[in-house]
Amino acid sequence: MTASIAVDSKLPWVGTTIFTVMSRLAAEVGAINLSQGFPDFQADAALFDAAARAMREGRNQYAPMTGVPELRRAIADKVEVLYGKRYDSDDEITVTAGATQAIFTAIAAFVRSGDEVVVFAPVYDSYVPAIEAVGGKAVYAHLRFPEYRPDWNEVRGLITSRTRMIIVNSPHNPTGGSLDAADLDALADLTCNTDIVVLADEVYEHIVFDGVRHASLAAHRELAARTCVVSSFGKTYHITGWKIGYLLAEAELMAEFRKVHQFNVFSVNTPCQLGIAEYMRDASRYLQLAAFYQRKRDYFHSLLRGSRFELLPCRGTYFQLARYDAVSPLADREFAAWLTREIGVAAIPVSAFQPDGHDDRVVRFCFAKEEATLAAAAERLRRA
Repeated sequence: MTASIAVDSKLPWVGTTIFTVMSRLAAEVGAINLSQGFPDFQADAALFDAAARAMREGRNQYAPMTGVPELRRAIADKVEVLYGKRYDSDDEITVTAGATQAIFTAIAAFVRSGDEVVVFAPVYDSYVPAIEAVGGKAVYAHLRFPEYRPDWNEVRGLITSRTRMIIVNSPHNPTGGSLDAADLDALADLTCNTDIVVLADEVYEHIVFDGVRHASLAAHRELAARTCVVSSFGKTYHITGWKIGYLLAEAELMAEFRKVHQFNVFSVNTPCQLGIAEYMRDASRYLQLAAFYQRKRDYFHSLLRGSRFELLPCRGTYFQLARYDAVSPLADREFAAWLTREIGVAAIPVSAFQPDGHDDRVVRFCFAKEEATLAAAAERLRRA
């Protein structure tokens, strides 16, 4: 008889993510899946050709721990043009196995047992498990419904001698909100003369709407010196399955990040890095992304005009929040399940991003889909 092993879980409260739950339910009942955040269309064939060319040329062995030089230089050039900040491609840019790995590694590099990390709720689901896995404690600030704006006075009251990190996410998943210059100034004021590291999740940096420029922390002189900025090629080039992202940080911070990165990942897919580096030579491929997704956002809005859903402001990302008070009195988790089974459209209940399950009767739809997919989903939603 095999003896059982007692496991003292580091994350006893963590179960299957809401994204897996809703996608599985959508598949079971044949619903249109607007829950999980990935496109249902192909990326540009030129990107595939570039990666395949690198494979055929024999570039198939380990990449340098920091990423291939071609890609790091391309990232440095892009960031300098967009944000006016030149990161050294050797010492201040690291290619990662997606943004989630970059975020986890940054937390592991800087947060010690007993340290506190300020996060903003609704909070993307990977942050808090990473904090707790390394012995830290998440402290929650709140984005105020329905605009989902930060209250910097609240943040000031949460900062203590134990605060080691503040995590910001802009444009913000799941709300579609974004930080502006005044927000960055407020954050700089709060962290001035402290040892607080800021972790900026900017994976939707190129998906900002209505002519607004993305306010990157890399562009803010005071904040850049204490910030690790994370971005994702998966979001930019419609290749979420490639799992390639990067982290920017000034040399002192980057040295600490790499101490962990070299042991939990070490190296990222070589030919795909080279393919992305070649593809980045045409800047229009990311500069046109905001207009591309704004057309999808506006199309989805037009399709739901006259429905009983109330669409909340979407300033960025490819997610649309919707209030459903006029449709149902159900709690949002129950409503999302009902919507999937009975109406045939899967969405994410926003309470899943709240530490206490707070429910504003709001669900999240992903509009990174073909127009035909959005039209079919909207036809069903209008019947709700």
